[in-house]
Amino acid sequence: MAGQVRAAGDLRVWPMVALLALVVLLNFVDRGAIGIAAPLMQQSLGLSATRFGLAVSAFFWTYGLTQPFIGALADRWSAARLLSLAVALWACATLFTGLANGLAMLVGLRLLLGLGEAALFPSTAKLIAAHVPVERRGLANAMIATGLALGPALGTMAGGMILARHGWRPVFFWFGAATLVWLVPWALIGRQMNRATAGKAVEPPSPMRDLLRRPGLWLMGVAHALANYGFFFVLIWLPLYLVKSRGLPIPTMTVLATMTYGMQALASLGWGQLADALVRRGGEPSRVKRRLCVVAELGSVAGIAGVALAQGTTGLCAALLVTGLFLGCLPTMVYALGQLHAGPRDAAGWVGVQNAIGSVSGIVGPVVTGAIVDATGSFNGAFAFAAAVSAAGAAMFAWGLPERSV
Repeated sequence: MAGQVRAAGDLRVWPMVALLALVVLLNFVDRGAIGIAAPLMQQSLGLSATRFGLAVSAFFWTYGLTQPFIGALADRWSAARLLSLAVALWACATLFTGLANGLAMLVGLRLLLGLGEAALFPSTAKLIAAHVPVERRGLANAMIATGLALGPALGTMAGGMILARHGWRPVFFWFGAATLVWLVPWALIGRQMNRATAGKAVEPPSPMRDLLRRPGLWLMGVAHALANYGFFFVLIWLPLYLVKSRGLPIPTMTVLATMTYGMQALASLGWGQLADALVRRGGEPSRVKRRLCVVAELGSVAGIAGVALAQGTTGLCAALLVTGLFLGCLPTMVYALGQLHAGPRDAAGWVGVQNAIGSVSGIVGPVVTGAIVDATGSFNGAFAFAAAVSAAGAAMFAWGLPERSV
């Protein structure tokens, strides 16, 4: 395919992937800051669990709805330049969240954050599909998924320390400023990638209406939504659950949540390497990744249920580690499957639509969880619902997806 760099060791490719992994890390630091700040922020702003869930959900209104359009733009324009503009927008939205004085302002800033972050995965998918050979995309996507998991891990560790010492507002100030710094090295890498592809013929992407007629895209979107539910549930609610329901002090919450996300990050690399090894041994790439997703969803059911049922600290730690282990697989495989089905020419548009459908879990899930907690006074029902959604995800990956896009 024109414009694709075939050599796995090409020095232009892996620095690009490393910076993409870093910005995904920063993305989830910024996205998850509201969960880290929740134990103090919710009380400071006078938000019930349902209203807090609404504020969290607002991010996904723009994040989900705009991704198909942004994905189509990334297929036709420079994905590297588009990503730069998006990062600047979401970093500023994060920084100004530290000034929020009520629900309305918080929702508005979450909408801007979602708009900026909407460009991340379509642009990342386009750049990986265009520059990384298929037999190395497991590793490339695992690096992205590692950033996805390390973001909550490092964000929780750093944010928890800031929260305990300085309150919730500085969490957003520091996180937003750190993301703006990323733009400096990306400006250098982006120019190198543009020079590497300058003058090469590029096959035009499919019209969006043709993409939307492909059943495989809609099925992948549903699978993505089911895979997302457990991940978002843990990312958004774990700090608040550990402090409010388990009665843990903020420093202990920080350690346990960081441990969970750290396990997810390490597991992402392992799952990606396993997928690449199985493909090199002759496994059909789509089948390999689907089967790993089935294993991961079933493991997530066990982990999420274990967190709710664990009695002591040791049992809670074990359940959290199991949850992180299996959640680490899903982002790696889900995005790799989207890239496989789409091909390099349509990767951004496809992943934009797929991720938009996947964002339904982010729109609905926080509100559902908040409503269950307010209605019952407990997280038990919310944990049961999250486990049930993960079980449905296992069934979808096992029987609901085609081997290739149709």
